[in-house]
Amino acid sequence: MSTNTPDRTRVRLSDISSRAYEHPADRGALVALRSLRGFDEVFKRLSGLFNERALRLLFLAGAVRVSERQFSDVHDYVRDAAYVLDLDEVPELYIQQDPKPNAMAIGSQKPFMVMTTGLFDLLDAEEQRFVVGHEVGHILSGHAVYRTMLLALIRLASRVAWIPLGYIGLRAIVTALEEWHRKSELSCDRAGLLAAQNPESAKRALMKMAGGSRLAEMNPDAFLEQAAEYDRGGDARDSVIKLLSLMGQTHPFAVIRMAELDRWISDGSYEQVLQGNYPRRDTDRDASIGEEARNAANSYKESWNRSEDPLLGTLKDVAGSAANAGGRIFDTVAERWKGSGRRDDSDRGGDGDSSAR
Repeated sequence: MSTNTPDRTRVRLSDISSRAYEHPADRGALVALRSLRGFDEVFKRLSGLFNERALRLLFLAGAVRVSERQFSDVHDYVRDAAYVLDLDEVPELYIQQDPKPNAMAIGSQKPFMVMTTGLFDLLDAEEQRFVVGHEVGHILSGHAVYRTMLLALIRLASRVAWIPLGYIGLRAIVTALEEWHRKSELSCDRAGLLAAQNPESAKRALMKMAGGSRLAEMNPDAFLEQAAEYDRGGDARDSVIKLLSLMGQTHPFAVIRMAELDRWISDGSYEQVLQGNYPRRDTDRDASIGEEARNAANSYKESWNRSEDPLLGTLKDVAGSAANAGGRIFDTVAERWKGSGRRDDSDRGGDGDSSAR
């Protein structure tokens, strides 16, 4: 039975900053982009090349909009996720007929979400809560703007593939954005967990995305063992194959997502957030780009330290030095950019506040 008030059995995370759940590599990129004066606005203007209003009308015409009268239970999950993660507005969700399991958050001005019937039919109620929370996390983080840029660049790269140097340059940018995108998915798995506050349902959902609906035939411990085996790899040839397999991939493999989420729970980070120990949104503008760059590099270093992959083992020391050097560079660039912005505002008589999420 649908209710008219949010489910208050879950802990509400008032004024939570998306930095509370973002993967260090995702958070580092977002903090850097948000701090650059006017950069968010440029991205939003470019994302306008994909007509957000037209996309919404497309789903309004060809999918089912979740509401109190249509998919009322799912409507409750959306409303509860917005309540727990303290969103100002409850985003729209559309259920689209498509056998392929998928969900996405679209738009920058008024983001909305889409879930395919393939995913909806695959999951039980609590697993659906996790997926809805995952997409709400994308909206809170402002991922849609940068994801749209990735899609635009992928399309552009395909059109200029016949120009060798142009394609190589674009491909390098796209590869970097794809790596960021994969880390953003890890971030929002954490957001989905915070919204649902049911670790077992989150793990079940990730297992089903890999193995389908026959949950009774699957085992979480065995699935995590798969992740460990994949991480170990074999010799250097396997390491290269794994790197090549990521080309064109915007989502991490399911076993990796499961292992990363399990680690976030096991190290106490999840519980810390539920207890109220998390950054608030009013401190976002004070986040240090250099510090986040160091955190991102150190997260890669820690990941490689855990790994038994022979190729990654050679990169551990490189990551450590890059963490400090990269942090100093970002600090210098940020200060110069901000200083330039303050001078521009002084010339125009402005107040210098142009931060955007």
